[in-house]
Amino acid sequence: MAVRARTLVFLPALSTRLSIRLNRATISVITTTSRKCKLLSVRMASSQSAATSSLTRTVALPGFAPVQVVAGPGLSEPDFSNAIDCSLFKQWLKNMHGEKGILTNERIGLKEVQIQGVDMFGSRVGFLKFKADIIDKETGAKIPGIVFSRGPAVAMLILLESGGQTYAVLTEQVRVPVGKFILELPAGMLDDDQGDFVGTAVREVEEETGLKLKVEDMVNLTSFLDHTTRQGVFPSPGGCDEDLRFFLYRGKVDEETLKMLQGKETGLREHGELIKVYVVPYSKLWRATSDAKVLCAIALYEMAKKEGLLS
Repeated sequence: MAVRARTLVFLPALSTRLSIRLNRATISVITTTSRKCKLLSVRMASSQSAATSSLTRTVALPGFAPVQVVAGPGLSEPDFSNAIDCSLFKQWLKNMHGEKGILTNERIGLKEVQIQGVDMFGSRVGFLKFKADIIDKETGAKIPGIVFSRGPAVAMLILLESGGQTYAVLTEQVRVPVGKFILELPAGMLDDDQGDFVGTAVREVEEETGLKLKVEDMVNLTSFLDHTTRQGVFPSPGGCDEDLRFFLYRGKVDEETLKMLQGKETGLREHGELIKVYVVPYSKLWRATSDAKVLCAIALYEMAKKEGLLS
């Protein structure tokens, strides 16, 4: 509803009743003495506080102080429960007090977590937004604790050899957060909590490119990382918990297959996927796109080759 701005002048020494009409709604404003105006403000603030329901739950952490979790403004009780019970939040808590976890350093404390937003993908939590109240106990300073949680995902470097040259398969997708079409590696989030990374990789490749690959032909590039990394890649750990696994596929195709892939429209249209497939010479891949997944995959692939880890 469009509201036209009006200026109200209050005369604190007088008692006046004003009525202004905004479209179809009538707002009555009562002005009285300064003392009574203050009393009215206090009562209004109290009623607003009472109208805001406070959902809280205490979560136990083995070996650590319990953590209070609260619902942010406007969060429904079902969303609040879904957030606390989902694997994304449970994994975050596990990371916090696990090996090399933040809370294992006694200097850092977790006072409270506020759940701010939940996006459901069907019956499961797809995206979760929350804020953790993290304190440096020595200085009392707050540590940035805003979290966008989306969990584990996979990305695939598909290299096809044809006519003595190697090509990489990319997808062009609509990326609303940056307001652009972006050339990327085929990628996707895990659909469940089972941790089937390679199965998800094969499925995403077929959905996004139409290529049917075999699980046994996929090479897990992130498996070459040190075990202390959990053999995953965090592309933006300052704000997001996304944990990427990179897979490699190498194969040979004829020229006709390359032509068929170039500009092919794919994706699950009913899920809002508007995808086009592009084939780029591997030698030009590193400068063909701003997608961080591409650059990470190239680095992993080239270093694995250099150290003789690939057959």
